[in-house]
Amino acid sequence: MNFREKYESLEEKILSPHATLSRESRGRERREEPCPIRTDFQRDRDRIVHSKAFRRLMHKTQVFLSPEGDHYRTRLTHTIEVSQISRTIARALRLNEDLTEAIALGHDLGHTPFGHIGEKALTECFQELKRRYPKKYASLPSTFRHHLQSLRVVEVVERGGRGLNLTWEVKDGIRNHTGEDIPVTWEGQIVRIADRIAYINHDIDDALRAGVIEFDDIPRGPLNYLGLSKGKRIDSMVRDMIETSERKGKICLSEKGERAINELREFLFSKVYVQSIAKAEDKKAKGVLQSLFFYYFDNPEKMPEEFQPQGEEELPIKVCDYVAGMTDRYALKVYEELFLPKPWMV
Repeated sequence: MNFREKYESLEEKILSPHATLSRESRGRERREEPCPIRTDFQRDRDRIVHSKAFRRLMHKTQVFLSPEGDHYRTRLTHTIEVSQISRTIARALRLNEDLTEAIALGHDLGHTPFGHIGEKALTECFQELKRRYPKKYASLPSTFRHHLQSLRVVEVVERGGRGLNLTWEVKDGIRNHTGEDIPVTWEGQIVRIADRIAYINHDIDDALRAGVIEFDDIPRGPLNYLGLSKGKRIDSMVRDMIETSERKGKICLSEKGERAINELREFLFSKVYVQSIAKAEDKKAKGVLQSLFFYYFDNPEKMPEEFQPQGEEELPIKVCDYVAGMTDRYALKVYEELFLPKPWMV
């Protein structure tokens, strides 16, 4: 019995009946020989961490576009916080921590530059193409969804078009971490809620640091229930989720916990995400991405070889893959090279 087999046997002994066992994974799209040391979910985690898309998260906006200061969250630090919260919950409920971690680390790989404004920019690009060419691009999505792009990154974009060949369970968790559909596994359901716990608390923290909101602006009800500090609020949400899930036999928050999180989320949308001084540059950021999209749509030969389309129908998707994968600073650099005049030198 090798190390992997010993660990798989240990999982069967110590994990909850609700846990997803590594040995019982539905497998990969392309079959591979098992690793003698790591389980399939551990291999998936490692593949995500070593992917190019994961490294690029370091230079992608979370909420505040190119903030001056070292302590604002990026898409990478958000991902790490989601992973930490998810693992804590999974361990307490005796679920598969490796599967939970892999889903958490991969859930935002498809996010655009400049945060959610990038999603809006690419959505408008899709809609413009569908308006211009209604027959040719009838099957083109009407909206850009970062969770679906995250799935596409791990299935297609990474490794020069071969994808990471992840297990079905990890891909299910990535695809359904947001949106209407719920992940099949309890581990994926944990990440779905942990994502909200993470961004609600760190976005409040960043907004306070930036002076976008004052502490007294935050609704009193959630603070009275969860706590005044970021750490206390996260601890309260995690405890609420663990205790409620254990009691009810499903992954969920209590009614009070759900109400508190929703109230804080609504507060962030009204005071930070939509109308605030931090969003003053959003229109410019949207213009940058849309200019890049249509430039490469008209000049696909300028994209790297791995993004070259195999036909006209594939063109917008390949352009989207390339532009969505850019970091904030790389998008700005390319925009400057393509559209801003250079000094004339004798």
